[in-house]
Amino acid sequence: MIRVTGTLTCATLEDAALVAVHLPDHIRLSRAEPGCLRFDVTATADPLVWALDECFVDRDGLAAHQARTKASPWFAHTRHLTRDFQTLETL
Repeated sequence: MIRVTGTLTCATLEDAALVAVHLPDHIRLSRAEPGCLRFDVTATADPLVWALDECFVDRDGLAAHQARTKASPWFAHTRHLTRDFQTLETL
């Protein structure tokens, strides 16, 4: 299993508004992916920061997610945001 945790950080409230608009569809599409076991992106106490917690069955599942994401409207609108993610592989 592959677990990805971390944060997505906006520089401005305008960026945070972009996340709020596009995040629900991104979550829905990510959760529907065959290799996705969990996909949670939640607001934190800081209105500019979201916490990420994802699990995929394996590296191929994560790679498929990343490929889909990079070709999505979500990424087109949020590619400039700061992503600080850590990946852990467990048996």
